[in-house]
Amino acid sequence: MKIKIATRNSELAIFQANAVAVELNQRGFDTELVPIVSDGDKTDQPLHEIGGKGLFVSALESALLSQEVDIAVHSLKDVPAKLNKEFIIAAVLKREDPSDVLITKEGWSMDNIPDNSVIATSSPRRKAQILDLNSNIQTMPVRGNIKTRIDKLNGSEFDGLIVAKAALNRLNLSFENAYEFSVNEMLPSASQGFIGIECLRSNIKIIDLLNKINVNQEMMLAKAERDFVSMLDGSCLSPIAILCTEDHKKIKITAKVLSQDGKKKIYKEITSNNESLNEDIVNLANEFINEGADTLINE
Repeated sequence: MKIKIATRNSELAIFQANAVAVELNQRGFDTELVPIVSDGDKTDQPLHEIGGKGLFVSALESALLSQEVDIAVHSLKDVPAKLNKEFIIAAVLKREDPSDVLITKEGWSMDNIPDNSVIATSSPRRKAQILDLNSNIQTMPVRGNIKTRIDKLNGSEFDGLIVAKAALNRLNLSFENAYEFSVNEMLPSASQGFIGIECLRSNIKIIDLLNKINVNQEMMLAKAERDFVSMLDGSCLSPIAILCTEDHKKIKITAKVLSQDGKKKIYKEITSNNESLNEDIVNLANEFINEGADTLINE
């Protein structure tokens, strides 16, 4: 049986699709990558003007619906928390480092970055947290793959650039002038660092097959983070951040919701476990909603 894998055509997306292919190959399945140009790849307009990161997913989902492919591989943070009923995230691989990194030409950290420096990011979550850390910093949107954005930094279009460490690790990119944010400074987006594998909910054969490569514990954490965003009716254009980490059977949940300008925020930490995680996420989301988080993300 050959499994056709839909993927965006960027270097990072191809890497991630190949990682899934390797897992399937090791279990005796043949695979074929099917690169697809998504709607989000066809324009340089800011994401908030064209519908958000879901545009990177829709073309791959269309290929699933037409049965041109069997599965689609995504950076899970780019997949809307609320999927259409036809689809399911059936598997995730082991999480890469979920943290964010600031790359500057001068090697600045958040302690010494000059006022009025221009930091590029198209993520409202990153923008809001940067402004929360230092309201004297300016931000601007940036589009393109990792290397394109780094070329723009080197071309002096801005002073610094925020990227996911997972992307740098997967592409084997390292920079002397890189500052890794602490979780306290820059909490990641839901499921950042996860490779997610999507298929049709009706395709029981493929779902059973993907169960063989799914990392169950990681799936539980990824689902909890995504459920939190879904309950707040958030999207990848919302300044919502959450991270679930497990240590000695205890699960630490850290969540933060900010206004778009970073001037207001709600922050909470709780401890959970495998048995109560789903209930605790619901309760935590309700606490945030009761404190106005669902309206704060639009301020």
